[in-house]
Amino acid sequence: MNRDELEGKAKALKGHVKQATGDLTNNPDLHDEGVADEVAGKTQDAVGRVKRTVGEAIKDLGNAIKK
Repeated sequence: MNRDELEGKAKALKGHVKQATGDLTNNPDLHDEGVADEVAGKTQDAVGRVKRTVGEAIKDLGNAIKK
């Protein structure tokens, strides 16, 4: 797991908490902000997974070429 994945998961969790808080306090602005944070976090997590997958593929290709 890389930094983007960790930060993305944290941001998505923060967004989920904001949504719940917005629902409990009947604050639609806070809920909407939470939705945006959650989407941004999930996107960052996905970018991190792609980076990791590409990095692993390049490493595997390098190892195959060495053999």
